[in-house]
Amino acid sequence: MAIEIITTTDGSHSLFHSGLNETYHSRHGAIQESAHVFIEHGLNFLLNKGLTRVRIFEVGFGTGLNALLTLQTSQQIQQTIDYVSVEAFPLEQSVYTQLNYGKQLQMTEEFEKLHDLDWNTSHVLAPNFTIKKVKDSLHSLVLENGSVDLIYFDAFAPDKQPDMWTPDVLQSMFDALSSGGVFVTYCAKGQLKRDLKSIGFEVQTLPGPPGKKEMTRALKSL
Repeated sequence: MAIEIITTTDGSHSLFHSGLNETYHSRHGAIQESAHVFIEHGLNFLLNKGLTRVRIFEVGFGTGLNALLTLQTSQQIQQTIDYVSVEAFPLEQSVYTQLNYGKQLQMTEEFEKLHDLDWNTSHVLAPNFTIKKVKDSLHSLVLENGSVDLIYFDAFAPDKQPDMWTPDVLQSMFDALSSGGVFVTYCAKGQLKRDLKSIGFEVQTLPGPPGKKEMTRALKSL
């Protein structure tokens, strides 16, 4: 896997995957994008419903940025979060130790811990934040129905990784969500939204982060 570190417009790093000809985050700002899509329109939106504990499932641990921003939010507002993330191809230590998210967010120690934690084991990273990183393919993972409140769907784009965006995969995400659960992704492709609607999601097209016109949020009705 040929990986190159790049600097995005907001000063935060991302990675360029030459095999897929794709970046891990927006070139217009990695932190900016993750905060907009997954924290603002995912976690914060869900927290307005008053949950005392939020169970998050992330598709694509990748650089660990989404997890770090979620940890930061949980600490700021003392919100209890159980976080599970699946990743088939974890980054090498030589790569993730060069990323500047910890420095940018003043969470260097926490960022290092996120990456250094053993895979496939639950860890209490902070008093109100538990994380389990699963080294596996999403297709092999079996999630219990109704076991998740929020899904961060952060796979590579459909044209790069089409097997991650099939109706079968999206159906499994729908089934895993609790009633009133939320699915959120940077992707705003028409086919994705049609597939989500056909499964039973209420689909919302929202303004995207800088450099991207739209993003998608989908709700599992109560």
